[in-house]
Amino acid sequence: MHTKVTLFVQCLVDSIYPRVGEAMVEVFRRLKVPLEYPADQTCCGQPAFNAGYTKEARAAARRFVRIFESAEAIVCPSGSCVHMVRHHYPELFADESIDYRMRVKAVGNRCYEFSEYLTDVLGVVNIGASFPAKVSYHDSCHLLRGLGIGEQPRTLLRHVEGLQLVEMNDSDVCCGFGGTFSVNYPEISTAMVDDKIDNIVATGADYVTGCDVSCLMNIEGRLSRRNTKVKVVHIAEILASRAGHNDE
Repeated sequence: MHTKVTLFVQCLVDSIYPRVGEAMVEVFRRLKVPLEYPADQTCCGQPAFNAGYTKEARAAARRFVRIFESAEAIVCPSGSCVHMVRHHYPELFADESIDYRMRVKAVGNRCYEFSEYLTDVLGVVNIGASFPAKVSYHDSCHLLRGLGIGEQPRTLLRHVEGLQLVEMNDSDVCCGFGGTFSVNYPEISTAMVDDKIDNIVATGADYVTGCDVSCLMNIEGRLSRRNTKVKVVHIAEILASRAGHNDE
């Protein structure tokens, strides 16, 4: 019997890309993994933390710990959110009692990014997915540098029937989003995402995928503005696909 997975659905997934959450549920159901979804979950506090609003970030983090503390395993389709819980929550509560700090650390230790949980915890590499297309993969900064996750999603993609994985140049270079960075420094951000778009288009890929919808949202917006034919899809959506896929 599999450990019960408690889904932590990132804000952007919940509000803009619900299909990513649905795809994650489909994959776990296919693997017969019991699921739970706390309906009262909210943001992990990362936007406030990155913007320097420590008090607000602590409030969100404290709520997260309370809601997810009883979970056996917490799985999220966003490397940046998992990185926040694992690595920045201890910073936020460094002045708390040792008991509370241990509770925070324990929650972080049970928090996993989606592709990481499939490969490193469940030991699954073949989901039985089918996605006949040429696909390139973008490495998100927090996922790769913060969590050390780079090969896990690629392993999963290589086992998808019909999928041809084509690596882009500088796949590990930032797409320029960085949350408020793209708002505060739009010219720099646009130059960075334009470099990313050039590298994606050069592969001849039909799709670009990744494990963070924040990066994918940024890339998708620029692909659209440059009138390219490349489509954007989260890795969960690929893994949830069976025979054929939806081009909408």
